[in-house]
Amino acid sequence: MEDHPVNRMVAAKLSAQKNSTVLQAENGQVALSCFEQNQPYAIDLIIMDIRMPVLNGLEATAKIRELPRPDASTVPIIAMTANAYDEDRRISKAAGMNEHLAKPLDKRLLYETVARFLCPKIGH
Repeated sequence: MEDHPVNRMVAAKLSAQKNSTVLQAENGQVALSCFEQNQPYAIDLIIMDIRMPVLNGLEATAKIRELPRPDASTVPIIAMTANAYDEDRRISKAAGMNEHLAKPLDKRLLYETVARFLCPKIGH
C-alpha cells in the first residue's frame, strides 16, 4: 500500500513480473478497508508505505493487527519507506510490521524478502 502513484506503478510492475496480483491503496485508510473487505487469507502479503495520508502505514498496520479475524495477526506486512534508521525499524516492528525495506527499493532485496514470507506458503 503506497500513496505515491509512481511508486504504486513500480510495485505493480515488479509484482506482475512475478505473476502476482496487486491491490493498491492510495492511503492508509484505504489499505485497512481493502484488507477488511477481502476474505480471510485472501491477501498473502502487504507492502506498506509508512508515510501515507489519512492513516499512516504504522497506524494502518496496528489497526490491521487488531482486527478480529484469523489472518490479521499472521499476514506478513513489509514496511516500504524512506525512513531507514534503526529507530525507524524498531518503530515499524512495534507497530506490527514483519520487515522494513528502505526506498529506493532494491528489486532483488524486495523479491528475496517477499519470497522469504511467501515460499513456505507455496511449498518451495
